[in-house]
Amino acid sequence: MDSGMDQPLKNAGEIVEKRDVWSRRAEFILAAVGYAVGLGNVWRFPYVCYRSGGGAFLIPYVVMLFLCAVPLLFMEYALGQYTQLGPIAAIAKVCPLLKGVGASAVVISFIFPAYFNTIISWTLYYLFNTFRATLPWQSCNNTWNIRENCSTLLPSNATHSQSASQQFFDYRLLEISEGIDHMGTMRWELFGLLILAWTIEYFCVFKGVKSAGKVVYFTALFPYVVLLALFINNVRLPGAWDGIVFFLRPKWHKLREIQVWLDAASQIFFSTGMGFGVMISLASHNKFQNNILRDTIITAMTNSATSIFAGFVIFSALGYMAHVRGLAVEEIAVGGPGLAFVVYPEILSTLPLAQLWAFLFFLMLLCLGLDSQFAHMEMVATCVMDGLGERLPVRFRRKELVVLVLCVPGFLLGLPCVTQGGVFLFQLIDHYGAAVSAMLMTFFEVAGISWIFGLSRFSSMITAILGRPPHAVFKACWLVVTPGLILIILVSSIVQHRPPRYGKSYEYPDWAKGGGWLFTLVSIVWIPAGAIHELYRGKGTFRERLRASVTPQLEPEERSTPPVRGGWMLRFCFGYQEEEVVTYLAVASCMKLRKRKNSTGRGRGTTSPSVPRVPPSDLQPRLGSILTF
Repeated sequence: MDSGMDQPLKNAGEIVEKRDVWSRRAEFILAAVGYAVGLGNVWRFPYVCYRSGGGAFLIPYVVMLFLCAVPLLFMEYALGQYTQLGPIAAIAKVCPLLKGVGASAVVISFIFPAYFNTIISWTLYYLFNTFRATLPWQSCNNTWNIRENCSTLLPSNATHSQSASQQFFDYRLLEISEGIDHMGTMRWELFGLLILAWTIEYFCVFKGVKSAGKVVYFTALFPYVVLLALFINNVRLPGAWDGIVFFLRPKWHKLREIQVWLDAASQIFFSTGMGFGVMISLASHNKFQNNILRDTIITAMTNSATSIFAGFVIFSALGYMAHVRGLAVEEIAVGGPGLAFVVYPEILSTLPLAQLWAFLFFLMLLCLGLDSQFAHMEMVATCVMDGLGERLPVRFRRKELVVLVLCVPGFLLGLPCVTQGGVFLFQLIDHYGAAVSAMLMTFFEVAGISWIFGLSRFSSMITAILGRPPHAVFKACWLVVTPGLILIILVSSIVQHRPPRYGKSYEYPDWAKGGGWLFTLVSIVWIPAGAIHELYRGKGTFRERLRASVTPQLEPEERSTPPVRGGWMLRFCFGYQEEEVVTYLAVASCMKLRKRKNSTGRGRGTTSPSVPRVPPSDLQPRLGSILTF
């Protein structure tokens, strides 16, 4: 991968040779939104919001959105779009000492699809079961049910009985074993669905952004259609509004708790998917002067709005179920996979046209999961092409072969998760996999750019893209606020770490916990390893090597064209660049003067004065007053 780091950066605005570019601006936005808006927006945010203060939680959530998510997203977009490189090579250009940050991101993004495809296989299993005449999780009269402990009514969280949907998940889907010590045999149905999941993902990204850019039109937009349909259906049900009121009822005293603010920062951090290098990779396929500020606002606001709207959808259904079962909403409110694969299927089974609603719901989950998978696989393939592309034989430089080579080991790594004890391994990896690693990588990324590369250089990069420097608020966030928040969340996560558990009672053995921390170490060891490698390969004394390792390999050049005053709607909403705004307004100016000339001279028998020529130096100051946008 070092070859990609040592390649000279192209001039500003020049796309790296043979690099794929998004066909339309909408494709990039949909891909970024599809990556940010995932399953966590549906099954994690609503539960965290209600547990952390209801409507009052939205205050720290919005504050952290603008202090943490937006600055980080803007930074990653700018880095990827300016360098036109993946995270390994891009971070190595701005700070060679921290090139291992990009390598850690690639390692996590390679492992993440391997185990996350387990959820995709579960979703496909439920999806195919919706074509039955009766949904199999509706009754306790199946061969897999333990009838003396099974209830067709959704029990409260305080009882020990199991619902029919819980037993379907445990004893039919998973055929769950006693624990991680007993992995059991392969679940061959899930094995086949895992192959199907990887096949779908391969054919969606095997052409890079050319194929993924077309798929996201469906996978990114369809979930909103289903969420809207579910919401319209849910609010007509008895008890639905009680659930929504329960979701939004503010608990103002919660704002005095530090943990609530940490939960808000953690939620917005992981929801936008920062630190994995994916946004850098997606932005590297943009045209050089794409309006990244507009895309940042759209992505961040869409992600947060989706989370809040998903809360309305989820809690309106929970309110209905609580009304039907005669329970309080908090007695059945859960988060995580239990909401998607146990509670919500139980709710859907009570509705008219239950099979149709279940099909739409699980197809929505499939789209939400696939979008995240596309982004991670595309990022890893981009880094491989950036780092090893010139070393590979010509016949093997095709993106189709690179993606295939990445999919095969990813599939093999995920096989243990589709055994009878695979759910315990999945829960363990999910617990230790990304929490500490992602925050540590993001901290070094922000620190490397703000403190080592320098905000003056980074501002010049943004000026080259947008034609104007970033606002002082962004600089303050990058320099102090955002890295400080990340560091606080990181320390809090380590101090308040709780051992992983599955369900209400199963506790993992010590060797499994040690394996989880080892997994975390494997993903972050590349950061010090990259620094050691950079110092080792340098020349001179240690001090000279250290100085060279923190010396950027690029010097951004600012654009000579000053920003246009006026025409802000053209720039922000429609993505026009400064030169396009100048041209558009200049043409409008000439048309307005010509119209004035025709109106003064037509039908009066007089000769109108000629249209004055506007010197280029005098054109720009006049444009803002010609048209008001």
